[in-house]
Amino acid sequence: MIATTGVDESSLHYRGWRVVLACFLMAFFMFGFGLYGQGVYLAELQRAHGWPGTLVSAASTFSFLLTSVLVIFTDDLLARIGLRSLILCGLAALGASTVLLATMQTPWQLYLAYALMSVGWTGMGTVVIATLLNAWFERRRGLALSLAFNGATCGGIVLVPLLLSLSDSIGFRSAMLAATMAMVVLVLPVVVIFIGWPAQMSPASGGRLSADGQTSRTSRRALLANAAFWTMVLPIAIALLAQMGFIIHQVTFLEPLIGRYAAGLAVTVMAAMAVVGRLSLGLFVDRLDPRLACAASMTSQAAALFVLLQSTSPTVLLVCCAIYGFSIGNMITFPPLIIQREIGASAFAAAMGLGTSISGIVSAFGPGIVGLVRSVTGDYTMAFAFCVVLDLVAAGVVLWRPGTRTKLAAS
Repeated sequence: MIATTGVDESSLHYRGWRVVLACFLMAFFMFGFGLYGQGVYLAELQRAHGWPGTLVSAASTFSFLLTSVLVIFTDDLLARIGLRSLILCGLAALGASTVLLATMQTPWQLYLAYALMSVGWTGMGTVVIATLLNAWFERRRGLALSLAFNGATCGGIVLVPLLLSLSDSIGFRSAMLAATMAMVVLVLPVVVIFIGWPAQMSPASGGRLSADGQTSRTSRRALLANAAFWTMVLPIAIALLAQMGFIIHQVTFLEPLIGRYAAGLAVTVMAAMAVVGRLSLGLFVDRLDPRLACAASMTSQAAALFVLLQSTSPTVLLVCCAIYGFSIGNMITFPPLIIQREIGASAFAAAMGLGTSISGIVSAFGPGIVGLVRSVTGDYTMAFAFCVVLDLVAAGVVLWRPGTRTKLAAS
C-alpha cells in the first residue's frame, strides 16, 4: 500500500485532491497543446510558411515516436532528479515548444519544437500523473485518475477552439504566446505549491524507486517476462490502435453521410461523452474489477462501430459516436489500476512507462492502417470492421488472467 493509511481520502481537505487539481491542469495543457493542438499547427504553419502538409505531419509522427521512447525512462528520471524537478522541466520544455511554434521560420525549428514537446510529455504526461496519483490514493484512486485525466479531454474541448478563435482575431503567433503565458501562470504555482510525494513516502525514493535507478532497470527486465503485464499492455495497445484509427478518420467517414456540420457535431458529442464516461467510471471504478470494466468498454466500442456501419440515419450515427466516446478516455485510466492491483507499487512507474511506450508505438499505426484498408477496398466498411474485430480480440485478451499473479518486488 502506498497511499496514506488512516486518512479520509473522500474529504475535500485531503491534500491529495489539490494534487489532482495540479494534475488536471497539467493534462489540460499537455494534451491540449501536445495532441489536440497539432491539427491547428498543421493548418496555421501551412498557411504561414507554405510548408507541405507531409512535412508537418512527419514532425508530428516524429514527436509521438520520440515520446514513446522517452517515457520508458520516466522512473529513472523520477529517481535521479525528483518529481517536482521533472514536472518543471516538462513545463519549461512544453513552453519552449509552443513559443518556438509561434516564432519559427525554418523547418528544422519545427522538428526542434516537436522534440521539446516530447520532453514535455515525459515531464507532464500520463506516466507522471498516474504515478503521482497512485502514491496519494488507495481507496479513491480510480476517481482521482478519472478527474485528473479529464483535463486531457477538456484541453481538446477548450484550448483548441480558443486557439482557433484567437488566431482569427490576433494572429497565430500572438495566440500561441498568450496561451503559453496562461499555461505558465496557471500551472507553475500549483506545481510548486501542491506537487510532492505523501509524507509517508520518502521523496528520495520517488515511489520506492532506488536512488541509483537500479530497481527500475531490474523491474523493466522482469516486466517483459510477466504475464500480467502483457495481458494488460497488449489489449490496451490493440484497442488504442483501433480507437486512433476511428478518431482520425471519423469526419471523413461521416461527412458524405450526414454533412460537414453534423460530422463536426459528432466529434463534439464524442469528446463530451469522453468526459462523462470518465466521471461516471470514476464514481464506481474503485469497486469494480478493472479488467472486467476494461473489457466491457472495449466491447461497447466494438458494438458502437458495428451499428455505425449498418446505418445512415444521422440520429443513429450520433448516438453511436456518443457511445463510442463514453469509453475513449477510460482506456488510459484502466492500465494504472490494473498495474497497481496485479504488478505492485515497486514497479509501478516502470510498468507505466514501458506500457505507455508500447501502446503509443502500436496505436500510432492505427490511422495509417485504417487509411490503407480504405484505399484498398474503396470504402470504410472493411476498415472499421477490422477495428471491431480488434476491439473484440482486445476484450478477450484483457480478461485472460495469468495463473500466478506476480507482484514485482524491488531488488
